[in-house]
Amino acid sequence: MKLTTRGRYAVTAMLDVATHSTRGPVSLAEVAERQHLSLSYLEQLFARLRRGGLVRSSRGPGGGYRLSRDPAEISVADVIMAVDEPVDVTRCGGLVNCNQDSRCLTHDLWVELSGQMQDFLSSRSLTDVLQRHLDARGNAPAAPIWQRECQSPRRTIPIAAAPGQAAGSSEA
Repeated sequence: MKLTTRGRYAVTAMLDVATHSTRGPVSLAEVAERQHLSLSYLEQLFARLRRGGLVRSSRGPGGGYRLSRDPAEISVADVIMAVDEPVDVTRCGGLVNCNQDSRCLTHDLWVELSGQMQDFLSSRSLTDVLQRHLDARGNAPAAPIWQRECQSPRRTIPIAAAPGQAAGSSEA
């Protein structure tokens, strides 16, 4: 299987939306800018993702996209399938006509590999991928960013206490 840009871009964009939608809908222009992707291509992908029930859209000022459910409940396979990206490494697309309209010698091998890939992608949620990314960067917060921002969007954390003031205390 060669995962095309359609599947790669869809997963990347969904991860971006998962990360940035805690403060409201995310515009595709923002995703395009952050991820260096084509806006028109993202619009096509998100139309498919919306029809697949993975995102919700809102129009108007401040509009954009949000995930339709928690990122832990959306698998990478869900995203890839929603944009019509097949997870199939057979030459015949599963039609068993690989070798002049008959089954080739390796057909069952490629069918099994396709199944393994589907299982792997189905077992990885958007949360799993985001957490692994944060861990690899060495800056994994106590709670993932999409949970922290959702729980306390207005909380401020002092960088350093002012001279003569203990960290975490505030003057009223």
